[in-house]
Amino acid sequence: MCSGSAQVSVPDSPAQLLTSSLQPAHSPAALVGDTPTLWVGEPFTASGRGFWAKLEGSNPGGIKDRTALYMVARARERGQLLPGARIVESSSGTLGLGLALAGVAFGHPVTVVTDPGMEPLMTGLLTAYGADIELVRTPHPVGGWQEARRERVAELLAARSGSWCPDQYHNPDNVAAYRPLAYELVAQLGRVDTLVASVGTGGHSAGIASVLRGFFPSLRVVGVDTTGSTIFGQPAAPRLMRGLGSSIHPRNVAYGLFDEVHWVAAPEAVWAARSLARARYATGGWSVGAVALVARWLATVRPAEERIVAIFPDGPQRYVGTVFDDAYCREHQLLDHRPADHPQEIAHPGERTVTRWTRCTTVVDPLAGGAAGAAAVGPETGDRGLAGAAR
Repeated sequence: MCSGSAQVSVPDSPAQLLTSSLQPAHSPAALVGDTPTLWVGEPFTASGRGFWAKLEGSNPGGIKDRTALYMVARARERGQLLPGARIVESSSGTLGLGLALAGVAFGHPVTVVTDPGMEPLMTGLLTAYGADIELVRTPHPVGGWQEARRERVAELLAARSGSWCPDQYHNPDNVAAYRPLAYELVAQLGRVDTLVASVGTGGHSAGIASVLRGFFPSLRVVGVDTTGSTIFGQPAAPRLMRGLGSSIHPRNVAYGLFDEVHWVAAPEAVWAARSLARARYATGGWSVGAVALVARWLATVRPAEERIVAIFPDGPQRYVGTVFDDAYCREHQLLDHRPADHPQEIAHPGERTVTRWTRCTTVVDPLAGGAAGAAAVGPETGDRGLAGAAR
């Protein structure tokens, strides 16, 4: 759980992390953590099969409340973020909500740099919580909207003395922030055999998996990406889904932890999110749909006694105008696309460009090839300078 100071400590017993929610909260930061875990079975899954879903939408803003509070607290301790200084960061939405929460809890103004894809509901919430919205209107020719947003962040940092950026893509505190979530899973379930997590910045997959593998050395870690994302070695393409995937290469992605990766297309994620809502009520948007689709399949093909956990990063509220809106889905040809019962398979991420749900058990870092890999990334390569003191 994240307290007002957002400390992360190793408990004597993981179960100790489940007691604090009984106490009255003196800070909104204390509302983060201790999220519930729900069994997802039939009719969403096959009879007698299912998986556990960690419902991070029960946090005030979603899973990234955890890392926003932690990154801000650590920066304050190190003197990188001075009292009252402005926080500036790129976000498609969920981290923005977390930073708005951290701004209220710690007394910092917040600027969220985003793009036209941010939902009006999310813009309204951020504004209501006191965050300033900075909109970029043209994607970067190589790095897409993410790189365009990061360039604007750098400009704002240079123009505003004393401001600070968490740099969620490369900041190791983004990973460390999720240790308590892993402890919560151990306390709630006792054993985890397979972890299914979406991958965007790489923070929560790395933070949770590294702790769980310490408890369970044979843990299977399954990453879920979107088609058109470059994270696991596919070529960049326009992406409708937000919250997972990337057009840059975040250095927080712990490639060595993954046993396999799945790419999911937008219509497949929509089908899963909508089906999940009708079957189990607890659902979410793009990331939840993609993760649930993969966990559903794993529950069918893995041994029945295997304990599978899927991380649901948020709830459905911000997606009422997209994933759960018939007009939007018709406009983007997202309806009536029931996924196949099994993913397609490729032997290596570079084998071919995938356009539908596809699985690969060879997981490599696209930048591990040295100069050739770096050249494919463009201006993103080597730019880790947004964390720490502002420029």
